[in-house]
Amino acid sequence: MTSARNRPEWGSNDTHALLNSDIPRVDGPEKVTGRAIYTHDIRLPQMVYARLVVCPYPRAKIKSQSYRKARKVPGVVHGAPFKEVGDSIAFQGADGVVGAIVAETPEAAAAGLCGVKIDYEVLEPVVTPEDALAPGAPVVGRRGNVTGLSSSGDRAEVEAALSECAAVVRGTFRVPVQHHVSLETHGVVVDYRGGNEATVYFSTQGVTGSNREFASHLDLPSENVRVVAHNVGGGFGAKFGGGIEGRIACELALELRRPVHLMLTREDEFLMAGNRSGSEQRVIAGASRDGVFKALAVEADRHGGVGRGALPTPPYIYSVGNTYSEIRSVHTATDSSRAMRAPGHPQASFAMESVLDELAYGINMDPVEFRKKNLADPVYHRQLDRVAKEIGWLEHPHRTQPGVPENALAVGIGFGVAIWGSRSRDITVVDVRIGPDGSVLAATGVQDIGQGARTLVAAIVAEELGLAAHEVSTDIGDSRLPPSVASGGSVTTGSLGPSVKDGAFNARVELAKRIAPMLDAEPEEIRFADHRVFVEGDSGRSVSWKQACASLGKDPLQVSGRFQPHLRDQGIHGAQAAKVEVDLLTGRVTVLKMVSIQDQGLPLNRMAIRSQMNGGMIQALSFALFEERVLDKKTGLMLSGNLENYKIAGCGEMPELVAIIDDEDTREAVMGMAEASNIPGHSAIGNAIYNACGLRLREMPFTPARVLQAKGGMS
Repeated sequence: MTSARNRPEWGSNDTHALLNSDIPRVDGPEKVTGRAIYTHDIRLPQMVYARLVVCPYPRAKIKSQSYRKARKVPGVVHGAPFKEVGDSIAFQGADGVVGAIVAETPEAAAAGLCGVKIDYEVLEPVVTPEDALAPGAPVVGRRGNVTGLSSSGDRAEVEAALSECAAVVRGTFRVPVQHHVSLETHGVVVDYRGGNEATVYFSTQGVTGSNREFASHLDLPSENVRVVAHNVGGGFGAKFGGGIEGRIACELALELRRPVHLMLTREDEFLMAGNRSGSEQRVIAGASRDGVFKALAVEADRHGGVGRGALPTPPYIYSVGNTYSEIRSVHTATDSSRAMRAPGHPQASFAMESVLDELAYGINMDPVEFRKKNLADPVYHRQLDRVAKEIGWLEHPHRTQPGVPENALAVGIGFGVAIWGSRSRDITVVDVRIGPDGSVLAATGVQDIGQGARTLVAAIVAEELGLAAHEVSTDIGDSRLPPSVASGGSVTTGSLGPSVKDGAFNARVELAKRIAPMLDAEPEEIRFADHRVFVEGDSGRSVSWKQACASLGKDPLQVSGRFQPHLRDQGIHGAQAAKVEVDLLTGRVTVLKMVSIQDQGLPLNRMAIRSQMNGGMIQALSFALFEERVLDKKTGLMLSGNLENYKIAGCGEMPELVAIIDDEDTREAVMGMAEASNIPGHSAIGNAIYNACGLRLREMPFTPARVLQAKGGMS
C-alpha cells in the first residue's frame, strides 16, 4: 500500500507489496516461446544481407584484389572493396575489414565471399606480448608497443617490510584474453530507402543518443534517424557504438537504397567485437606471523591488443601496509579490448586472492580469518562468514593448510570477495500515462539487454499504483522515447529506478487529486492498493481502479519522472566460495558448489538478482576452467574463432549454485549489482584447487594439462 509523501521515497525494505519479492519477467513468455524480436530477426521488404570480407592475418598488405567472380554469384547484388591495393592491415580486428558482399539471401552472401580473390603480403604477426617486447619489433600501437606506464608507492619501503615478514609469496599470475560471447552477435539492420529518414535496428547497450552516430554515417539530421532495440541478446560491455559494421551497413544502404541486414558471424565476432584484456602480474607479498598483510609489490602488463586494457592499481580491496606497483600496456596487433563486466577487476582479483591464500597458509592461518583481518569494511566479514557456513567450511578437514590427497580425488574450498561502485547518471526521463480505461503505460528510451529493465519499469509503477507488474505496459528501446542511460557499469538500476519511481509517484499524486472530491477526502488521504483507491482509515469510501481511471474522462493523465538522487546509492560488496573436486590422475577439475552473497540496498526483484548472481558465478566458472583466446604464434591466425574451439561452460559443468541476497543491508535506495557477481568466482575456484591438493595454478584457465603440469612440478 502506498502512503502520502511530499516526495517519492522507497520506504523500509521490508514494507513493499510488490518490490523486494520474486517478480517474473514481464517479457518472459515472449522470450521462451521465441516471439521476441531481436535485431537478427528483423525482416523487411526488399532487404539485402551483407557479409564482411575480413583479412585472416593480423598484419598484411594488399597486393591484389578482385570481386569480379563474387559479383557473378547468383543472388549477389553488390561487392565492394573498402581498401585499395597497397593498403596495409595494421591489426586483427576492425582494420582487417577489407570489403563486403551484399546479396538477396544470407546463403548467397556467404557464397559470394568465396568468389573474392585477395592476395596479401603477410607481415610479421606480433600477436604475443613477447613479440611486441622483442628488440626491433614492428610498432603496432599508435604510440609504440608499450604505453601508459604508471607507478605508485615506495619500492624501498616494500622491500624493508618484506624483510620483516614471516611469510613471503612470489609468483607470476597470468590471465588470458576472454571474449564476451553474447548469444546475439553485433550488428544492425539499416532501413534507408532514400529520402530524409531512416530506421536502424541495433543490438546495443545504449539506445539514447545512438541515432546521432548513424545520422552522421547517413548524412541525415539526427532527429530523422530512429534507433530501435526492443530486445538485445546480451552485451557484457562490448555493445557501445555502431562499430565498423554499423558504418559499413549505412554506406551500403546509402548506395543501394535498400534495407541492409549486417550481423557479424561468430568468427567475425571473435575477430573484431572486442574482448576482456589479459594480464601478467608479477607479485611479491608478505605477511606477519599474526596475520597482517604487510607488503605488496606488483609489476603488471595489460594485454589489450591495440587497446589500453584494464587493471586497477594494487592493492585490490584488501588493506596492505606498504605497497608498490608498476603497470603498463603492452600492445599487440590484435583486436582492441573493450569493457567487459567489471573491467579489470577479475584480473586483479585472481592475483590478489591467490596471494592472500598463500600467505594465510604460510602462517598456518584460516584464509577466511586472514581475509577478515585485512578487510577494513565489516560488511565483508559477515559476508565471508555467511558463504563459509553455506559452503561447509566449518566442517572442512583442512582449514589452515592445503590437503594432502590420499587417493586420486581431492576436494577443496576457496574464497574471494568483490567490490563495485554502481554509479548512476542523471539523464533518465520516464513518461507515465494512465488511460481512462485503466491502462497504464511507462515509456523511456532505456534498453533491456537481458537484465530485466523492462520488468523493473513495470514493477515500480505497479507498486505505486497498487497494481500487478503485468498490468503495466512498457515502451522502451527506442531513441524517439524520453532519454535514458546506457547499460554499462551496472548504472541502469541506479539511474532508471529513481526516475521511474518519480514518474509513478507523480502519476499517483495527480490521480489522487482527481479522485479526492469523489471520495470526499483530501488528496493526501488517498491510498492505492489491491486494485482499489480508497481513503486511509475508511475503506468504505473507495472505488475500484477502473472506476478511478474512468473519472479522467476522455483524456489520459500524463506525467513525467526525472532522476531523484536521494533514491539511489552506490557501493556494492560481495563474497563467493567454491567447492571443487580435483582428479589428480586426469587433471580434471569439477566445481561441485558455488555460493555468492551480495548487498545492493533495496532488492527490487529478488528473482532477477539471484539470476544475475547465478549468471556471474557461471561466467566466472567458465573463465576459470575453459575460456582463452588462442592465436598461432607463428602466423597470428586465430585458432579459437568459433564456439567449437573457444570453450565455454555448458550444462554438464553446472554445479550447485547458491545465491544469497544480503538482507542485512538496509539502505533504502537502489543500485546496480550485477557486475560484482562475476569478479571473484574464478579466484575462489583457483584457491579451492590449492586447498584441495596444494597445487597453485598461476595461469588461467585451470585446464587438466595445467593441473598435471603443476603436479609434475611438485613431484
